[in-house]
Amino acid sequence: MTTNETTDNTTTNTSYVPEHTPRLAWAKLAPDVYKAMISLDRAARQGVDPVLLELVKIRASQINHCAFCVDMHSKDALAAGESVERIIQLSAWEESQHFYTAKEVAALALTEAVTVLTEGFVPDDVYDAAAKHFDEAELAQLIAAITVINAWNRFGVTCRMVAGHYQTGEHR
Repeated sequence: MTTNETTDNTTTNTSYVPEHTPRLAWAKLAPDVYKAMISLDRAARQGVDPVLLELVKIRASQINHCAFCVDMHSKDALAAGESVERIIQLSAWEESQHFYTAKEVAALALTEAVTVLTEGFVPDDVYDAAAKHFDEAELAQLIAAITVINAWNRFGVTCRMVAGHYQTGEHR
């Protein structure tokens, strides 16, 4: 775990709350489902900018309270060249749109609409804004990527996967 380490590899005296244990090792118990999810994830990411993809995955994971996926995709975003500042601002992206491009803002709005579905549907204005920045093939892939991260989040949250141990590129 990374929470008790400092940048100079010394350990602090801070006493953190103990880690919880996962409820279920679902990937080991349902290996065919896990393999299918990996394949679906690989297919959904095709044609989506890798940095944008990580921003979308982080934002959906924040909304769904999936600490494991927030940890994973924040690390992957950093490895893909994303800045710490933009990752930090994701939880408040609507108030800090100036950190993002118009295309990224449209993708984040679409991510929230698909993830939450509070209206029971994705509002036309959100979809139309995304459609202005992505051609139909890109938009289809983006919607697929948003849907897939939401599925991953459901596994992570339900099984109480533990954040903090992921190493960049470990689950690709």
